[in-house]
Amino acid sequence: MNLQLHKPTNAIQGTIKLPGSKSISNRVLMIKALSGLNFSINNLSDSDDTNHLLHAFESIQGNTSNVIDIGHAGTDMRFLTAYLSSRSGNVELTGSERMQQRPIKELVDVLQLLGADITYKNNEGYPPLLIKGKKIAGGKTVINGNVSSQFISALLLVAPYFEKGLELTIEKNVVSKPYINMTIDMMKEFGASVDWNQNIITVKPVPYSYSKPEYTVESDWSAASYFFSLIALSKLNTELKLNGLFQKSLQADSVCADIYKSFGVETEYLDNKIKLSKTKLLIDDKLNYDFIDCPDIAQTVVCTSLALKTSFNFTGLQTLKVKETDRILALKNEVNKFGFDIDVTLSSISYNYLEPQTSNNTFYIATYNDHRMAMAFAPLCLVFENIVIEDAEVVSKSYPEFWNDLKRIGIFYKSV
Repeated sequence: MNLQLHKPTNAIQGTIKLPGSKSISNRVLMIKALSGLNFSINNLSDSDDTNHLLHAFESIQGNTSNVIDIGHAGTDMRFLTAYLSSRSGNVELTGSERMQQRPIKELVDVLQLLGADITYKNNEGYPPLLIKGKKIAGGKTVINGNVSSQFISALLLVAPYFEKGLELTIEKNVVSKPYINMTIDMMKEFGASVDWNQNIITVKPVPYSYSKPEYTVESDWSAASYFFSLIALSKLNTELKLNGLFQKSLQADSVCADIYKSFGVETEYLDNKIKLSKTKLLIDDKLNYDFIDCPDIAQTVVCTSLALKTSFNFTGLQTLKVKETDRILALKNEVNKFGFDIDVTLSSISYNYLEPQTSNNTFYIATYNDHRMAMAFAPLCLVFENIVIEDAEVVSKSYPEFWNDLKRIGIFYKSV
């Protein structure tokens, strides 16, 4: 499905109910599956990734299949590798063709050292994995912090059920550190004994506990970033409200409220919602930002910067190359269609603004099976005419209602 977006004749406006955070949803599902605790979950993400994880747990607990296919869901692959290793049963864990190209050796090596029985079905270091689940001894081990925070989170989440708990020493700089903090904060909320002192995280073998009948998932700040971009590209005094967001958030991407101040967007925190307002024109003519803690919003900020004719130097992007696609290369390919020639390295994207030269009448944006490519480029319809998002249904990975929500605030589209 390709969608052609139309620039609205009037200012965008309205209130959006954002989906639940995928990151929080997946962690609370892990905790519930590991613990067997009986509580309900409010505002659970309706993303493909969370649905894959939910269905995987249903299949595992119902013993309906010994093959678990999680599609493109990278978080699911990491979390389930740890989960399946620590419970009884033999399972093949696999995913899409792209998932089978995404490395997982670092996590598997650590689990094996702790006592897990995992082998590779095809290629060393990559899914599919053949897992013989059992009680894991746990103990002391070491992991590199510069590969994936999800490897660390996966280990921490299951560690309360290791016989000896876990003493995890993290070497090298940690990428996406706030996601590890999110994991630890949620574990503590559910009664786990976790301590992070300098580069060592210690988890005692204390099972999860929870006395409340329900848990409410905060809405997704990553999803909010696309509406920050829309407001940044709008006329002065344009406003939108986004429901379900908290000022004190566990999510790293809540930093977009600070980042978008540079684009003249103000954030007002109300009762479990925020109001976005375009109050100023562009404030900074060159932006410098390190996305090491929040790489998922980098694509959106790049697109906003280019549309507002802003030079920038963005670093800390090394994990983008091993996401749903090589996001750095994908960005370079697609922004070039608008006449922007960005400079890229393995971990950075930079641009010194020049008036773009392009003869395109219609801009066809390839999405590379990557939900964030589709949603990051969508706000550009406020600046450029005739933008077509190819394979637009890819947004279901994290935000199935995205296109309907754009329509609710006045942005219309048609299938082409």
